[in-house]
Amino acid sequence: MFRIKEEAARCLLCAEAACTKACSKGYDPARAVRAVRFENEKCAAEYIDKISCSECGGECENVCVHYDASIRIRELVSKLPDTETFSAEPDLSIDFCGVHCENPFFLSSSIVASNYDMCARAFEMGWGGAVFKTVGFLIPEEVSPRFDAIGKEGTPFVGFKNLEQISDKQLEYNLDVFRKLKRDYPEKILVVSIMGQNDDEWIKLTKLVCEAGADMIECNFSCPHMSGNGLGSDVGQNPELVKHYTELVKSVSTVPVLAKMTPNIGNMEIPAIAAAEGGADGIAAINTIKSLIGVDTETFAGYPSIGGKCAVSGYSGKAVKPIALRFINDLAHCKELDSLELSGMGGIETWHDAMEFILLGCRNIQVTTAVMQYGYRIIEDIISGTKRYMSEKGISNISELVGAAVSNIIPADELDRSSIVYPHFDKNSCLGCGRCYISCSDAGHQAIEMKEGKAVLHASKCVGCHLCKLVCPANSISDKNKRISKKVN
Repeated sequence: MFRIKEEAARCLLCAEAACTKACSKGYDPARAVRAVRFENEKCAAEYIDKISCSECGGECENVCVHYDASIRIRELVSKLPDTETFSAEPDLSIDFCGVHCENPFFLSSSIVASNYDMCARAFEMGWGGAVFKTVGFLIPEEVSPRFDAIGKEGTPFVGFKNLEQISDKQLEYNLDVFRKLKRDYPEKILVVSIMGQNDDEWIKLTKLVCEAGADMIECNFSCPHMSGNGLGSDVGQNPELVKHYTELVKSVSTVPVLAKMTPNIGNMEIPAIAAAEGGADGIAAINTIKSLIGVDTETFAGYPSIGGKCAVSGYSGKAVKPIALRFINDLAHCKELDSLELSGMGGIETWHDAMEFILLGCRNIQVTTAVMQYGYRIIEDIISGTKRYMSEKGISNISELVGAAVSNIIPADELDRSSIVYPHFDKNSCLGCGRCYISCSDAGHQAIEMKEGKAVLHASKCVGCHLCKLVCPANSISDKNKRISKKVN
């Protein structure tokens, strides 16, 4: 059984792909594979011709530098959907807190947006804006190493841990960068993240970054591992301080102000409402989650190990997306925040991830960890995938999609509990591995048995939890059966 997404996931995503260089027909197989990797397979055929590829001798596969087996490019390409053309080009431009953006996709405040060259390259690749790495009067001393990652079952980078603090550059250096960026890229949006240690610093920072050309300010109330008291998430967990510092910034700012929230709190609405009371124009969420990624069982040192020691610090990456979406949903449903706009981040890698945040009410999207793993180039598939999705839905401007899913997220006690959807078993594709049987027997309702090498469902015992569907490695179990009313005893 060949699956193009699984095969694309094997690709090393080379910087200078040998497969593309080897293509005598001038196609870009590496770009096609990358499109599939980032959930954009409907656009993949734009970079390669399916018929020509099927007639090729496999020159691209012969030069693949994969450490194991070459990517089966020809087979992958043969299964790509045909490219469908649309008459109208969807409009990705959007107004966010009164600022017009060519698209809603921004770099978030981090190492990926920390100097002129990096932001300039990102802008040229298509990012609509950047939230520059947090600046302040404090110049932190960083640790080494400061990053680590966690994976699962062949996926090396599900979650990411970092001990990175705010910019380690002098403030005047960063202010000069802001001036140059706005001089050279006036149509791009520059958001400057700031963090002060006292009232005077918050006011001075606001004035300086406004004078340097910032289009917007983001108040960092949320960094989980600053090495000083009264910084980052220490502020974000204190509604009084959030309101106070927001008021200070708004009192002297000439541009819109975002308050960046910490997820290291049970109820994000409380500090968000405080920010609204302080005059914030928008809320940005989420920052990284306080975490310990693990402990070395041989040395007893935590990861990353700094001389055998470690510390609680920020966790990000694909693994945090469900948590980020939960907080965005909470904010979107909070009536006290109706007047504020949302900037969402947390685990975004693909256009599909970004669209989930937009559908839950975000007018702006920020990305860091995926860029650290794959580079600025992911914006190409985020943009083309979003446009294709909009074309298929008949949506002309992306703002039409903002918040479209909010009404479908309801309290658990309001969900329908009178009906059931039984899983559907495809006996033709069932491998007979028994994974569904094991999970149902040991963690479900013992509704599956193995009979003649195939899984068989006993509906009388099934409660429709669909654990079996989630563990099936062959995708032989689906939820395509109709929802029916439960039998009344």
